[in-house]
Amino acid sequence: MQYDPIKQSLGNVFNKSPFLRILFYTLLDLLLLRTWHIKREIKRWKKDKGDKIHILDAGAGFGQYTYFLSKQNPKWNILALDVKEDQVCDCNRFFQAIKKHNVVFKVADLVEFRKSECFDLILCVDVMEHIEEDVKVFENYHASLKLGGMLLISTPSDQGGSDVHEETGQGFIDEHVRDGYNAGEIKEKLKNAGFSKVKVHYSYGVPGKISWKLSMKYPMMMLGVSRVFFVVIPFYYLITYPFCFILNYIDSRSVHKTGTGLVVRAWK
Repeated sequence: MQYDPIKQSLGNVFNKSPFLRILFYTLLDLLLLRTWHIKREIKRWKKDKGDKIHILDAGAGFGQYTYFLSKQNPKWNILALDVKEDQVCDCNRFFQAIKKHNVVFKVADLVEFRKSECFDLILCVDVMEHIEEDVKVFENYHASLKLGGMLLISTPSDQGGSDVHEETGQGFIDEHVRDGYNAGEIKEKLKNAGFSKVKVHYSYGVPGKISWKLSMKYPMMMLGVSRVFFVVIPFYYLITYPFCFILNYIDSRSVHKTGTGLVVRAWK
């Protein structure tokens, strides 16, 4: 299904004021299991970090991870990139309105963007599955990191990460150019790009897969049928979210032998 039009509809609703935008970020944080995993990794990473930190949010989307990073330390400098000009403009207006002067959004193509030895952290969430030229992007990330800097990626795995079914051979989200990475494959690509150390672990194990279907797949399917379901969705979540919250908590604190998501850390 086409996921971007639904996301754009949601964005249009919550862009009406800074309050609604922050509410939107809060809802995304609660619903999206990948956020639970990414936030845990960022909190681990930041423990020994000072004020002079430069971060790249590569493929920032709505800017929810940029917002989270901006709250960790007001002195950190954050550059957020996205290919969609309207989304970049919306994000710049929002962050200026809430006086987050340490954040700048710019339009850029990650296949072309490279800023030599500039960043201490590069964050890349739900992006690589949309980019055909992934090796080039990994090389750009490596070149853009400072020595000792870390790349943090969240992306679907090849264990059903795009919800591919054998009978159709198609994933749930049409915009994906690949169905998911094999853990060994992405590790090898990153090492070939120059990274000295790479660690990969699965997310979205059994609890996460159930939560994703309840909290994301079924609501998106309803909205894909008709926007009328915007009225129904809040009542749906009142019933299902308590279960999803428990499942997300379990998934984010468990070690999974396999899963539909990958969390990747790579160091220069």
